[in-house]
Amino acid sequence: MLIYFTAIGRKRWRLSALIGILLLAAGAYVLLTYPQTGTVPFQEQYLTLMVMHLPLLAWAGVGAFLVARDRDPANRFSFLIKSLEVFILGGLLVIAGGLFTAITVGLFDALNVDLPELVQRLLIAGGAGLIPVVATAVIYNPTVPPAEQAFDEGLSKLVALLMRILLPLTLLVLLVYLAFIPFHFRAPFENRDVLIIYNGMLFAVVVLLVGATPVSLAELSPRLARWLRVGIIAVAALALIVSLYSLAAILYRTTLDRLTPNRLAFIGWNMVNIGLLFLVLLFQARAKEGRWLYGLYRAYRAGTVAYTVWTVAMIVATPWLFGINQGEVEALPETVQQIIFNQPTPILLKCSGSPHIYLLDRGEKS
Repeated sequence: MLIYFTAIGRKRWRLSALIGILLLAAGAYVLLTYPQTGTVPFQEQYLTLMVMHLPLLAWAGVGAFLVARDRDPANRFSFLIKSLEVFILGGLLVIAGGLFTAITVGLFDALNVDLPELVQRLLIAGGAGLIPVVATAVIYNPTVPPAEQAFDEGLSKLVALLMRILLPLTLLVLLVYLAFIPFHFRAPFENRDVLIIYNGMLFAVVVLLVGATPVSLAELSPRLARWLRVGIIAVAALALIVSLYSLAAILYRTTLDRLTPNRLAFIGWNMVNIGLLFLVLLFQARAKEGRWLYGLYRAYRAGTVAYTVWTVAMIVATPWLFGINQGEVEALPETVQQIIFNQPTPILLKCSGSPHIYLLDRGEKS
């Protein structure tokens, strides 16, 4: 995508190369340092998290390139809206690409021809890599800044309309859900799956708020703009309550057990979402009637910075926060070392010829 933007749009090859090198370095860093992430379960958690965090960092890198000379809130918000359109079109292309791949494999299978594994990988990985570039080429005009893109036609208009229709429906769902929380208060505290659903819902609400926000008030009547502002404030307020509830559940489960890479990631993302929703409400409370849209832009700008910072922190710091003291482990028998690397703590040891049970703590039995 950086190559496309640089070749077709503004010829900023140095900036493009710098961002590309940093992104490649981030991927290499993950591959080189993940063995440092303590036990095998923690290593697997870190790699799974990186499947989500590295694309997010790549998206932030593309955004940094596009708004390098246009850093005002309006341009940053326009980049977010265009990103949402690219994601939606990319989803449609994924469906089309999946059907094409399935038909291709099915045709060759009908002829009893087995495609080599390398060809199958190229169909899947190559197609997945091509989709975001194609979606970007269709949606985004690289010759003009984000704020000067077209937002009043095609997919842009459809996405804005869809998000604004979903806004009151989301408000209704949140109201009903909050009414049921007292009757099922301990569900997220005791059920991990419920907690995951909560966090997924919060990210969806943030995307909805961004998508429902207009690029310009000129496209809305004063009455519709007023009701849209009320809807955004109401959804943000209710989502903030659910975010605090979700954060309390994660912290509770962490204190009962221990901190893991997954829990660290969710705690951080919850705090970022809480901060973003709080800023939305704060800036709206302070904004005058004609300046409320700029207040949303400021909140989203701060949110994108916070998302990027936390993404970088998760990539860089996680392997070292959960590492194992190799000096303590190397002095233990090989069989015990295997247990340490394959099982989460606490670890209990028992010799076959003795009734005693020991807790392994910092390389020593206790």
